Amino acid sequence: MRLRLARRHAAGAASSSSRAEALEVEPSGRNELLARGPDPFRPDRRLRWRDHFVLTEHLLQLDCIHPDHDGLRIAQLSDVHVGQATSDVRIRRAVAAVNAAAPDLVFLTGDYVTHSPKPLPRVRELLKGLNGPVFVVMGNHDHWVDVGYLRAGFEDLGYTVLQNEHRVVHVKGAPVTVLGIDDGLTRMDDVEATFRGAPTSGTRLVLAHTPPTAEKLPAHAGLVQFSGHTHGGQFIVRGLTEAIFRRAGQPYIRGHYRVNGNHLYVNQGLGFGFGGPYLRRGSTPEVAFFTLRNAVAAHVGAP
Repeated sequence: MRLRLARRHAAGAASSSSRAEALEVEPSGRNELLARGPDPFRPDRRLRWRDHFVLTEHLLQLDCIHPDHDGLRIAQLSDVHVGQATSDVRIRRAVAAVNAAAPDLVFLTGDYVTHSPKPLPRVRELLKGLNGPVFVVMGNHDHWVDVGYLRAGFEDLGYTVLQNEHRVVHVKGAPVTVLGIDDGLTRMDDVEATFRGAPTSGTRLVLAHTPPTAEKLPAHAGLVQFSGHTHGGQFIVRGLTEAIFRRAGQPYIRGHYRVNGNHLYVNQGLGFGFGGPYLRRGSTPEVAFFTLRNAVAAHVGAP
């Protein structure tokens, strides 16, 4: 099983093979982008730099998925950090981009607020309206602020919140097991409880806010874990950033890793960057899309 980065482009950029937000952008000054085409969230057609993010496209070739899930599409949003750390326009545009791509599953992987409880009511308002089955796990900041309030709000939206739980959902005529592990930094994670009674084969996808949770998964079990937490390193200084994260017990910063025979993807997060009070350099806010392919089917006819 392997993960391959297939495509990376600015939010709204046109792509012949992507159904993401059809909005072209081009530089227009130091701190803004000029949008060409309709943008319902900024009628003047101008996007400030703080409203910017990228869409990333990834191909997951897996040996263990159900044959009917060849081509299954997933969208992941992480580390939204509603409040002064993230532009409301950026969040609304990210939700619109996810819906425009029409994925089969949507994953939200934690940290919807930061330190203050004031933005709590806005989390539901800004993240409402995501189409398709939506699965949610909590992050460390959510536990520090008010995890019960956030869980209730997401459930009112019809989203499935998983705190050391799993759910089986039928997609494209076959079952997908979604395993949601609670936050590891606050020591709320319980991998054993999450997997208890879950199917041991077929398409199994793990959500966990903290990347090192991947080290606690059953080894060589054909699992893919989707995480966030690191903001892709937040402020990248080559060599130094990696050393600091390793010292803090976070060796997985962004992108794809192999961990104990399973696979891990670390999202760079949507929040904490560009125009807010938190410096961000070398790590662009991200909305990630994944396409699952059956590895056997993908190699049929290959030389």
